[in-house]
Amino acid sequence: MAGYIIAQVDVTDAAGFDEYRKLVGPTVEQYGGSYVVRGAETETVEGDWDPKRLVILRFDTVARAKEWYYSPEYEEPKALRQRSANTQLTFVEGA
Repeated sequence: MAGYIIAQVDVTDAAGFDEYRKLVGPTVEQYGGSYVVRGAETETVEGDWDPKRLVILRFDTVARAKEWYYSPEYEEPKALRQRSANTQLTFVEGA
């Protein structure tokens, strides 16, 4: 079953986040991941959820998504993201 990472991102340092965006793509690809959604406009139709930026990544499995997230290759980009944005992130299995 495919594994997804869903992240709600609120950028607090645009320049730092731009640098993160330059670094993260190759690490995602290295682990077989791909972007399903990357910062597109959102429209909330129920509830009060109002994500500023939404990102969905797809991997072959949740285990593979976790391998990427905890990988040495993602360590530097992740630290940069954590300094330049407030993020809520979850792993989920799906079709």
